[in-house]
Amino acid sequence: MIKKSRKISRRNYIKKSTIAAGAIAVPTIVPASVFGKDAPSEKITIGQIGFGRIAKGHDLPDTMQYDDARVVAVADCDLKRAQDGKKYIENWYKEKKGADNLVDVKVHQDYRELLADESIDAVIISTPDHWHAQPAMEAAIAGKDVYLQKPTSLTVSEGRALADCIRLKGTILQVGTQQRSSPQFRIAAELVRNGRIGKLHTVRIGLPGDPPGDAEPEMPIPNTLDYDMWLGSTPEVFYTEKRVHPQNDYSRPGWLRCEQFGAGMITGWGQHHIDSAFWGMNTEYTGPLEVEAIAEFPRSGLWDVHGDFMVKARFEDDINMFISGGYTNGIRFEGSDGWIFVSRGNYVATASDPVSQNESAKALTASNPAVLTSEIQDSEVKLYVSEDQHRDWLDCIKTREQPISTAEVGHRVCTTCLISHIAMKLPRKLRWDPANERFRDDDEANAMLSRTQRAPWGHSFVDMG
Repeated sequence: MIKKSRKISRRNYIKKSTIAAGAIAVPTIVPASVFGKDAPSEKITIGQIGFGRIAKGHDLPDTMQYDDARVVAVADCDLKRAQDGKKYIENWYKEKKGADNLVDVKVHQDYRELLADESIDAVIISTPDHWHAQPAMEAAIAGKDVYLQKPTSLTVSEGRALADCIRLKGTILQVGTQQRSSPQFRIAAELVRNGRIGKLHTVRIGLPGDPPGDAEPEMPIPNTLDYDMWLGSTPEVFYTEKRVHPQNDYSRPGWLRCEQFGAGMITGWGQHHIDSAFWGMNTEYTGPLEVEAIAEFPRSGLWDVHGDFMVKARFEDDINMFISGGYTNGIRFEGSDGWIFVSRGNYVATASDPVSQNESAKALTASNPAVLTSEIQDSEVKLYVSEDQHRDWLDCIKTREQPISTAEVGHRVCTTCLISHIAMKLPRKLRWDPANERFRDDDEANAMLSRTQRAPWGHSFVDMG
């Protein structure tokens, strides 16, 4: 799909209001001239679900910078963080946008109250990995559009349920794989797909593992934290601060390194890099045919996600993908006529991004530098152009076009991350059927495509209506 420009139109739907019980619902239309350029109908009202490191340092400022977005509510099961979010949002508007843009942000400890607010058009979900799919599905059912942080889901079955729900409800969902909005990743993908390095045969992805940690003592649950809700669909375990998030700052949280809540770097940063690789490989709606892996896992301590690892995945057309911390962080496409390497360069989403900037300083290089300035002709493959991931989401809410990082593509990419993690656990080559999203003749591996969910939390308890 080619996207060079997009006309920003007013909403193509009318919200109805009922004056009193039993009254006839009539559309309320207010001419934009009454309000000027900031007419309410031109604003997208947004609720923030989860106020942590990513929301504070990335999702909120990257959204609030645009005048047609207005964040009006925040929810977090840690009420202290929700209240911090209110202060942050209100102060941001006051300092960046001036007195005319002051807001009174509503605070919720239960995100479902935010979703019930009919005045909210869309939500940003910046929660821990195990709290991605369910609130995104519930938001879609409530008629909200969604910006969803990656990884898309905790399990393959959960991801499929989410993608199906988004399609059924017609929701505009943007996955937070913002590398697609950095030009070097699009340029690399276009060059590869248009044969500038010949026939693609190998993709190497540099991705670090996580370090182990110490055993941690049981601690009293903070009185501001609804810990049962925070655990969500996962098993009940005792509270300790390094299992959840810091109480006194917004540094990197400990849940990122607990398998109960995610799979570690293979999904954490893996969805970014594998997504960029899939873009160049033209495999966004499929997946590998085989996957095998080795990995080191901690033998003690609270943190138990993978450390050093190597994944090999085989795709159609004899393309092999290798993923390991032994490679430079980024993606290297290798073809019969040369190679292209792409990385984030000096870009960081947050100050605690786990990568050496010195090693990733070169955003785009090639075996033949002349390839990088090769012009893509009109007759060749030209990919979707987005200058900013959050801006693209806001535009698509208005036009109802599909954004650059859709739920279906996000699910396919996340699936490859998740089955790679399964392969780390099983000492054999696994054969994958991407059409049916099942392993071939492997009941043990297929049992790992889902997890038991702790009622009432989990996607399987979502009422689709």
